[in-house]
Amino acid sequence: MITLVITFAILALIAAIFGFGGVASEFAGIAKILLLVFIVLAIISYFFH
Repeated sequence: MITLVITFAILALIAAIFGFGGVASEFAGIAKILLLVFIVLAIISYFFH
């Protein structure tokens, strides 16, 4: 899951460099949501392991 976060963050950065602001903001939004899901699942896994 963390690889997806990194992938979308890199795609957002590349899109921002080439001037695609709308696409970059969408990729960044997806990366933020996936990072939040990853953190929540990691905390749940830590407590129930």
